[in-house]
Amino acid sequence: MIIPLSAAAAGTCGGKAGALGALLRAGLPVPDGFVVPFAATARMAGEGPVDGTVIETLERALGELGDPHVAVRSSAADEDGGTASAAGQYESFLGVRGAGEVAGAVRACRASMSSPRAEGYRAARAHGGPPPGDPAMAVIVQRHLDAEVSGVMFTPAAPGGATEIEVSWGLGLGVVGGTVTPDAYRVGADGSVTVTVADKRTRADRHGTRVVTGDVPADARNRPALDDATATRLAALGGEIAALFGGRQDVEWAIADGRIWILQARPVTAAPPPRPPSHDPGVSAAVLTGTPGSRGTATGAARIVRGPRDFARVRAGDILVCPFTDPAWTPLLGLAAGVVTETGGVLSHAAIVAREYGIPAVLGVPAATNRLGDGAVVIVDGAAGTVTPTDGKEPDAPPGRAARL
Repeated sequence: MIIPLSAAAAGTCGGKAGALGALLRAGLPVPDGFVVPFAATARMAGEGPVDGTVIETLERALGELGDPHVAVRSSAADEDGGTASAAGQYESFLGVRGAGEVAGAVRACRASMSSPRAEGYRAARAHGGPPPGDPAMAVIVQRHLDAEVSGVMFTPAAPGGATEIEVSWGLGLGVVGGTVTPDAYRVGADGSVTVTVADKRTRADRHGTRVVTGDVPADARNRPALDDATATRLAALGGEIAALFGGRQDVEWAIADGRIWILQARPVTAAPPPRPPSHDPGVSAAVLTGTPGSRGTATGAARIVRGPRDFARVRAGDILVCPFTDPAWTPLLGLAAGVVTETGGVLSHAAIVAREYGIPAVLGVPAATNRLGDGAVVIVDGAAGTVTPTDGKEPDAPPGRAARL
């Protein structure tokens, strides 16, 4: 029922676990753990009590790790592939402890295969064909890391290229979830490091078995989260990972107790656009600017969405304008013509999904939900990182085009 993470293979444990197993076998720094493979999670499905032998097996496996707090994470058959990442579509649980709680988290991971966001993602990826059914789901159980800083990096697209790194304080939830605008580092092949420091206002940390989001102290908000030497070490580690897998990689990482750990590695499914100059004097003051997140240009009515109660107002062809895009909002990305956020980076889950869907995205536009009027027609340029209001008015709603979520 339990497979050591170091022995995990994609065929029985999914792409995410298979990649972590390969990294461990190569001697790279991955938190130890185990996998509940496809067949075992299928036997655990249902709503009744978990079988006692399952609990005993989990107790033994956790005991061999020292009974720590653990991270419980999905590893689906359709996750972390070469053309579709399923980034953020399935549930993860941090700071879990004890066999009973782990069993419940394993069940919840498997059940998330049928969530509206996961089904919406699979339907959108079908490109109009029949949506595929639920994939097989394995579940990873690893030591939880109380990270000082965390982030994501994309290894170079070609030899001699640069490594792109995004990072913020605490656990990586804010960076991958887009709820914080991260510091952005670019490490060149020649060892040069350039950084754009962001105003990092919130961080997530573990408190007991709960993950709590709090404010970053004022004196740390605009302080670089990494020094140049650490950014260079990360880039070198990314190079090893790309060489191991034979292609460009999207790598999630964390630093705990001063040590770099690799949490995930998957192929880059869609590359982000290059960053434009920090200031273009030719851009009108009326134009809102942010970080280019996904190439393309779209014109549509700005639809201000601050939470789930606004979902039903979104129509096909709207420009989604929101504080950030939670992974649960994925069905909206399949409906919208473009997306604008107030926070987030180009390596966040929402930006990755926007690129896979082929819709333009501009991220980190300050106060976008207040500066753009609901229904006002705007032009989004995802390569330039601009949002341009026009004098156009919102067209009449075509019947039957509202989002159904």
